[in-house]
Amino acid sequence: MAEKRDYYEVLGVERNADADTIKKAYRKAAIKYHPDKNPGDKEAEEKFKEAAEAYDVLSNEEKRARYDRFGHAGMGGAAGGGGFGGFSGGGFSMEDIFEQFGDIFGGAFGGGFGGGSRQRSQRVNRGSDIRVTVKLSLQEISEGVTKKLKINKMVACDKCGGSGAKSSSAYATCSACNGSGYVVTVQNSFFGRMQTQSVCPTCGGTGKVIKERCDKCSGEGAVKGQEIIEVKIPAGVGDGMAITVRGKGNAARQGGVAGDLLVVIEEEHNPQLVRDGNDLIHNLNITVTTAILGGEVEVPTIDGKARIKIAPGTHAGKVLRLRGKGIPDVNGYGRGDIMVVVDITIPDDLTREERELVEKLSEKPHFKEAEGVENQNIFERMKNFFR
Repeated sequence: MAEKRDYYEVLGVERNADADTIKKAYRKAAIKYHPDKNPGDKEAEEKFKEAAEAYDVLSNEEKRARYDRFGHAGMGGAAGGGGFGGFSGGGFSMEDIFEQFGDIFGGAFGGGFGGGSRQRSQRVNRGSDIRVTVKLSLQEISEGVTKKLKINKMVACDKCGGSGAKSSSAYATCSACNGSGYVVTVQNSFFGRMQTQSVCPTCGGTGKVIKERCDKCSGEGAVKGQEIIEVKIPAGVGDGMAITVRGKGNAARQGGVAGDLLVVIEEEHNPQLVRDGNDLIHNLNITVTTAILGGEVEVPTIDGKARIKIAPGTHAGKVLRLRGKGIPDVNGYGRGDIMVVVDITIPDDLTREERELVEKLSEKPHFKEAEGVENQNIFERMKNFFR
């Protein structure tokens, strides 16, 4: 499968482009690759869908912010039957694109799929999305995990199969469109009388209406229910990322398309390891004697403990790096480190014997005067820490 192109590259705009610039860029691309302008051209059709996918994300403030932070990985995940939030890859058809963004084309192609030469298909009802939060430990984030979620939702009525009708013969011809599925309106404008063809709002383009409703769902086609859904969460996800499971949201009215399930990741607090991107930070307290003489200490890792050596003469603020012990990149680009920041514990409640020993030490040459230490300036230490 080809790697997804950057959405800004797809529309040919800068990353700081405003909403109007993005809209104009999408309209230009959509008109260039429109199916009516490129009949039978599969490559043009894919570019048309690609542009719609990019616009779907970049025209939405929340989606755009998530994309700017996490890239394609932040737009959902390879969970259940869905991909990482793909627009064209997630079950959207060409007509869904026209339904959602058709107004952007203006009158360039008659405002609908196939222009004026073809009748627009029926509007399909779509169920609402469901948003749930899943808490993950660092270990689950590190390894990836499959979660079983019990979701309260609207499900298709089992009595009518989601149609909302009592039986297959419980339909009548729509009187608003006389069974054609669309209505024509005429308006006077500066350019004269303009005729517009649109989907019939009464029957939704089907040309028929329910005459006898299902007595279980009252003609809605959906009832309250539950479903257990398995969600595969890849390793390396971050707090606030949303994994999209296509078609696992609420069932739609009268046999429409179900909404999506959005699984939002929440990282559980870890008192010993703090996440910074793919790296983990641990604050290590050592005794004065260990700092002076050196030794071995134990530090926490994601899946247990590790022993590390403390060199003699270690100063507070020194950063020790455990390479490859951090969080894997969600896109598969390596793994982060554990950064161990050394701090020295100074006892403040000495016994009389301990105080006498310290007083004797203070008279020794190496303890009489503080020596200058390289990179002890706090700003230098912080600068080195983030290299």
